[in-house]
Amino acid sequence: MVQIAVAGSGDPELIPEAEGKARAFARALPLDVILLTGGKGGIMEVVSEEFRKRGGTVVGVLPGDEEGNPYSSVRVKTGLSPVGRSVVLVTSADVLVVLGGGSGTMVEALMAYNLGIPVVVLTGTGYRSDELRALAKDGFFDHRKRAEVAFTESPEEAVELALGLARS
Repeated sequence: MVQIAVAGSGDPELIPEAEGKARAFARALPLDVILLTGGKGGIMEVVSEEFRKRGGTVVGVLPGDEEGNPYSSVRVKTGLSPVGRSVVLVTSADVLVVLGGGSGTMVEALMAYNLGIPVVVLTGTGYRSDELRALAKDGFFDHRKRAEVAFTESPEEAVELALGLARS
């Protein structure tokens, strides 16, 4: 079973382009995928809601002892800081998909890459994470070529890329 983690803004004030793309991403995911999220609000809540209402399994990896959003099938209360929680989220994934966010989202993308976990970045979201493309040369974030990094504006293509990278 493929485990796809998503990184995205937890801010409740969503950028409409990112919200639409997150919903389309969740609608395109096959139901045999396990979706891992940070379990909180914003983009994480949107993608969790959309995938769960289709019958998908959503695992919310939460900081501290927070309850998170109501759409997680399973809640993992890590007892950790948000940064520590990110380690659990990323290392549990076969691939990380960036759905739009700020510094925390970008740290998760770079962490995944550094740990050898492939990264797919959904662009055109209006969030700063769109600018991760400027860091990627020839499909990698640095000279070590630890993991492939792919970019797309299409949520459906993001699913295809994520599944391909997770299975390779």
